[in-house]
Amino acid sequence: MGDFFNIAFGIHGEELTWWQMSVRAVVVFFVALIILRIGNHRIFGKNSAFDIVLGIIYGSILSRAITGNSPFIPTLVAALVLVLLHKGLAIVAYHSSFGFGDFIKGERVKLIEDGDLMRDALKKNSVTENDLEEALRKSGTEADLSKIKSAYLERSGKISVIMKDDND
Repeated sequence: MGDFFNIAFGIHGEELTWWQMSVRAVVVFFVALIILRIGNHRIFGKNSAFDIVLGIIYGSILSRAITGNSPFIPTLVAALVLVLLHKGLAIVAYHSSFGFGDFIKGERVKLIEDGDLMRDALKKNSVTENDLEEALRKSGTEADLSKIKSAYLERSGKISVIMKDDND
């Protein structure tokens, strides 16, 4: 059985064949799915810097397992450790009240208040009026900044907009 494993995955070979890389790719695909299920659904859903960093490193590590640039099993274990670290930090951030969550996941930034642009916040975060108008169009509302009650640059980098009531 050990010989089959060594031959199929090219464990002790110097150069992987196309079919060994293919076998590794199939295994890595399913192992990656299992690891993500162990982790957290938010990993690739929220797109905060916290999540994006994990996604980049996770993909990089797993690609090394497929191409044979790193040992196969230790590389898969490293991917699991990263996902568990992400999950653990997310749990700590959720339960912390001392700003750890804001440090890990970022903070929202107010860009508009009662139709007035917060120019310092816009400049600091490189957000233009065109970006705000695009966010309005995406939300299906008229691109009139004066009708905005408030707008925020969210932790994910998206802009959310709250429109004024007709009474305002």
